[in-house]
Amino acid sequence: QVQLVESGGGLVQPGGSLRLSCAASGSIFSIYRMGWYRQAPGKARELVADIISGGSTDYADSVKGRFTISRDNAKNTVYLQMNSLKPEDTAVYYCNLVLLQGYRYWGQGTQVTVSS
Repeated sequence: QVQLVESGGGLVQPGGSLRLSCAASGSIFSIYRMGWYRQAPGKARELVADIISGGSTDYADSVKGRFTISRDNAKNTVYLQMNSLKPEDTAVYYCNLVLLQGYRYWGQGTQVTVSS
């Protein structure tokens, strides 16, 4: 079993910054990719950013240049640094982990609200 524990969400003003963290624990043998998705009210869940085991990253067009994903392999932790936040970034952010065997796991979600 794999557990994902997220932290770092909250309320921030437009233009502000937040840093999300997601720590993975449990029966982790080989992580293929870790990343962040988000879901706003009434919308489908969408990829925000992810990072594969070799270090390559992928970002949604809407966050390129503002968000940065990074990973600490020793700690099985992935981070999402979010700068220049906009009201449209408001959503529940979910951590995602995919093992080499293909198993996928989700965190419980953390709320990010960008509002003045």
